[in-house]
Amino acid sequence: MFIHLYSGATLGVDAYLVDVETSLAPGDPRFNIVGLPDNAVKESRERVFAAIKNSGFHYPTGRLSVNLAPADIRKEGSAFDLPIALGTLLTTGEVFSDIAEHYVFLGELALDGALRPVHGALVIALEAKARGVRGIILPKENAKEAGMVDGIAVYPMSCLRETVQFIAGEYKLLQPFKVNMDEIFHADPRYDLDMADVKGQENVKRALEVAAAGAHNVILIGPPGSGKTMLAKRVPSILPPMRFEEALETTKIHSVAGLLAPDTALVSTRPFRSPHHTISDSALVGGGTIPRPGEISLAHHGVLFLDELPEFARNVLEVLRQPLEDGLVTISRSKMSVEYPANFMLVCAMNPCLCGNYGNPAQECSCNPQQIHKYMGKISGPLLDRIDIHVEVPAVKYNELSSKSTGEQSQTIRERVMRARKIQSNRFEGRKGLYSNADMETKEIKEFCGIDEAGVELLKMAMTKLGLSARAYDRILKVSRTIADLAGSESIRSEHLSEAIQYRSLDRNFYAV
Repeated sequence: MFIHLYSGATLGVDAYLVDVETSLAPGDPRFNIVGLPDNAVKESRERVFAAIKNSGFHYPTGRLSVNLAPADIRKEGSAFDLPIALGTLLTTGEVFSDIAEHYVFLGELALDGALRPVHGALVIALEAKARGVRGIILPKENAKEAGMVDGIAVYPMSCLRETVQFIAGEYKLLQPFKVNMDEIFHADPRYDLDMADVKGQENVKRALEVAAAGAHNVILIGPPGSGKTMLAKRVPSILPPMRFEEALETTKIHSVAGLLAPDTALVSTRPFRSPHHTISDSALVGGGTIPRPGEISLAHHGVLFLDELPEFARNVLEVLRQPLEDGLVTISRSKMSVEYPANFMLVCAMNPCLCGNYGNPAQECSCNPQQIHKYMGKISGPLLDRIDIHVEVPAVKYNELSSKSTGEQSQTIRERVMRARKIQSNRFEGRKGLYSNADMETKEIKEFCGIDEAGVELLKMAMTKLGLSARAYDRILKVSRTIADLAGSESIRSEHLSEAIQYRSLDRNFYAV
């Protein structure tokens, strides 16, 4: 007897449906799985056998063959356990169903027949909807995730026996699972960290506000203990709330990576990823035999924080260049090529020298000029090209640390950032790929970043007398445009340019490398 069921698998941040074909023939008892299964899929025979027995069903005798099509794509994971078990029971005639072929089945089986959650339920539900499948049956822990897809019936199950009863028609009145979108998405984002926690550093907070308003990449330079990490961790709290489309894209990546918490429907707050400086290039951008998203994709629509930037391996930093430019990363293998979105805000932190005290009036620097030059030279010019704002973070003074007054709350700063982003959204309306000032190229800079004669003279003086590099020119104009947006000004004035110029520390002769 031959049975055909549907399951699903992920490929990048997309999914495809898998035909689970089960056939039972007379002969010596055997259980074969074909269709390029990995070890986790091959091991499903043991889980399926035990789950069927412990659920009170009879395991068939004879030659059982399971084919996972398309057969030219490697299948991985344990999500095929449930459809394989159902196909096995249907081939024997012990279970009869005239609706099973209209559903997609996902789920890992425990030995007692209980269903365990799987990865990628959201993207598989999206693909099932696109293919016109009636519904999707999956573990209860994945219900909220799949329920975000409108237009497809989602039926959460707790075990194999309950699933058998459903496809046999015993739960005809069972209603599909529904998600309350207003409750999940439209609630105000809550962050555990707030800018009000940071003592002093008002100039740095202002720079981070400018960076958030224009989606500019930023680097913080200062001695140890000055609060660079503390400030960076609070950047997501001043970014605009995620739009539904952004939240859905981010959730897809976390779902595929298996990082979505149980019973979580949506990643509704901007992610913050902070990998250690010993990370490999493949862990940062993604990779593996079957490619998985890396840290830069997990930071999609959020913040990627690289602390102690010069301590990262040179090859690791260099692989950031293409994702920063294109907003996505392409991972190629001999038999496949997948793309992962990687549109993130880069926040970096570093000491000004090896000992960390260069330029610190309170501590004497023990590094010689050659050591400082070598330390700063670990960051390549092409990478700095993609960082718009450089901020010096001085050591916090005692009177600021001991002060009982609190700074401005993140919510207040976020409201100003949202107003500036709204101005940019209106400015770039109808222009594909342009959402913020940081996205502007040379053409848009000429169109939207015009300056008057006084501004031209100021910029000329800055370029010559402060020793700013040529790469700083466009960056200053883009940051000036953001500062003007925060001020609600249609034109870029001299004070906007002056503030943008001071955000180019690494281009000055003081830090020349």
